[in-house]
Amino acid sequence: MEKVSLRVFKSMLPYIFRYWRQYAFGILCLVFVDGAQMLIPQLMRRAVDLISQGNFEWKAVLFLALGMVGAMGGICLGRFWWRFFIHGASRRIETEIRNRIFEHLLTLSYDFYQKNKIGDLMARSTNDLGAVRMAIGWGLVNIFDGIAMSLAIVIIIFIQDARTAFFAVLPLPVITALILFFGKVVGKQFFRVQETYSKMSDTVQETFAGIRVIKSFVKESWFTGKFAEANDDYRKANMGLVKFFGIFFPLIAFLSGLTTLILLLVGGQRVVQGLMTPGDFVALESYLQMLIWPLMGAGFMVNLIQRGVAALTRINEVLDTKPSIASPEHPSVSARSVPGSRAKAPLIEIRGLSFSYPGGGNVLEGIDLVVEEGAAIGILGRTGAGKSTLIKTLVRMVDPPPGTVLVKGIPVADWDLRTLRSLFGVTPQDSYLFSDTLKNNIVYGLEPQAGGGGKITETEGLLNGAVELAALDQDLKNFGQGWETLIGERGLTLSGGQKQRVAISRAVIGAPEILILDDSLSAVDAETEKRILTALFRERKGKTTIIISHRVSTLRNAGWVLVLDRGRVSEAGTPGELAEQGGFYAQTAELQQLDSAYPARPAGGQPRNSGVKRGSDV
Repeated sequence: MEKVSLRVFKSMLPYIFRYWRQYAFGILCLVFVDGAQMLIPQLMRRAVDLISQGNFEWKAVLFLALGMVGAMGGICLGRFWWRFFIHGASRRIETEIRNRIFEHLLTLSYDFYQKNKIGDLMARSTNDLGAVRMAIGWGLVNIFDGIAMSLAIVIIIFIQDARTAFFAVLPLPVITALILFFGKVVGKQFFRVQETYSKMSDTVQETFAGIRVIKSFVKESWFTGKFAEANDDYRKANMGLVKFFGIFFPLIAFLSGLTTLILLLVGGQRVVQGLMTPGDFVALESYLQMLIWPLMGAGFMVNLIQRGVAALTRINEVLDTKPSIASPEHPSVSARSVPGSRAKAPLIEIRGLSFSYPGGGNVLEGIDLVVEEGAAIGILGRTGAGKSTLIKTLVRMVDPPPGTVLVKGIPVADWDLRTLRSLFGVTPQDSYLFSDTLKNNIVYGLEPQAGGGGKITETEGLLNGAVELAALDQDLKNFGQGWETLIGERGLTLSGGQKQRVAISRAVIGAPEILILDDSLSAVDAETEKRILTALFRERKGKTTIIISHRVSTLRNAGWVLVLDRGRVSEAGTPGELAEQGGFYAQTAELQQLDSAYPARPAGGQPRNSGVKRGSDV
């Protein structure tokens, strides 16, 4: 279990200092409220003493009553304003931190998301952040209000009658010890609550993300049981907190009630003896009742602060994580400079590239490749041969060894990440689409100033060109609302081929200098594939294109084909040269030709003329 400490709140100091005016005004209003509350018992004391004398004027009592009404009115206004300032500041801080978390998560490398589940990150950005807001809002109020009001009340009652006050406050040290003990226990328990909430959130996120698979395998009941188990763990963790509260608050109330009992015994005797007026007794009773709230509030304060500590610890774990892949401090090529090629340097150069993921063997080994500007390169290989990993090294989705991968003569590690990746248009194997309109999913591929990021400004020409190139225009009539059709989360309403073509449109709309299609035509029929490739090579003449595919037909228009086998280059050459070598490329081409020429089986499942007799023929 993660160790939690109050020192974690040091990370909140810059935010609190930024809103110090709001906190200062809020505390001033809080002081005003406390002062007005402590004035009321004094007015009651004078009123009771007047009435107890038997000879009084109603005007004097009415004046005191109006004073109490005025004090209560001031309390109402003061409470409104301290809530407005302090809670307003805590809400603004919450918003800033949430924005910071989201922005920071976008900077982290993809290996971070392999280690951390989405449900847990969602919990930290919502539930944990809410606990932090309560700590710097209500928690801060309880700290100040509890300390200031308790001290003021104790001073007043000792000034008023020290002997009675001494006996009445005897239970207070016991209450303080209980609060300190309670704070240590509740922090650890709340950390466990947050962890179980994260697991439950992750179960929900994973379930709904894979809802189609769940329904296909009729596993609804299994996932229902999995969620029920996570939900029950969350309940048990919360019940652990409830047990502590169930013991703590009644015990505090009991000890606080002892102060009233002591006052009745000691103070009542002093009133009978004439050493204390009835008004003094009523005032002391009022102050002691007021003292119960700071004591109870101390319990809430400990709860809120410890919850905030546990939550902020989990949030800082994310914020303190550094991206494993980041731009260098002084990039050789940045957004401020024009990314031009070094003299006589190829567009892409790979020198003896070997790469392995943590805990595994080499995925790539001794790769050498030169890609000149305007070239069309194909990559073929078995599943797991390292094709996608090779592409990831170009855009630094994974970090290759220093000096092994160069773009325009500059090692990729020396580029500003944004500038490097803006050279590429990539369609990964998983054609991820956002829950947005069809149109917006495509124009996401544009730079913001060109109408990207979901804001469409004069992009109709670019859009139509990209859609026509990806052969998506023929599907437009099937979309109920045209380009404004919502395609559902992850492209739920589209077929596999449509999703791939939307992804291709998104990649080509910005006319990237280097286009990479990573098995992006696997779900497209042969006729549509031919149309897309014909348009692609026509429109991208003079620009570099890299195509990864398991289909030889997809690579026939490439000028150079690289065949990978277990991370090594096993063959390289033009499609014609590879077809004559009799290697993996030629074997794959022959198998795919046989598959396309093989006669389809009839509906009954037996091939025609199979020689098998049925029925009465036997």
